[in-house]
Amino acid sequence: MKVAEGTIGRVFVLRLEHGERLPDCIEAFAQERGVSRAFCALVGGVDGATIVTGPADTTTMPPVAVLTALIGAQEVAAVGTLFPDAEGKPRLHMHGAFGRGEEARVGCIRPGIDIWTIGEFVVIELEGLDMTRRRDTATGFELLCDS
Repeated sequence: MKVAEGTIGRVFVLRLEHGERLPDCIEAFAQERGVSRAFCALVGGVDGATIVTGPADTTTMPPVAVLTALIGAQEVAAVGTLFPDAEGKPRLHMHGAFGRGEEARVGCIRPGIDIWTIGEFVVIELEGLDMTRRRDTATGFELLCDS
């Protein structure tokens, strides 16, 4: 386990509008506002989404992602973190639960999700931390590391 201790800085509440795309719009917002590290939460709706729903095989490294297209408008509740990558650009890592009717899916939003009608997004800035995302050669993932 790696541990870092920080404090809470600014808090932003964003009303995302129909068609805005995550993670792109959040990473752009963070860059514009100078937010490099944060805890994030989303509630609302999405339409036009592809999520990562696991590795194709748990014994293969780096893993091959299973991509799942979500068909039709879906409810979403998601949480994630925002940390800079090796170049200092904000990178959102967010997993969400998506549902429509009797079906639900859970996965990572990295491939991209589009807001349907409305999305409420909260950004809680984390200060006093030096952690960044660094590509791990074994897994291919961008893992949190001390700077």
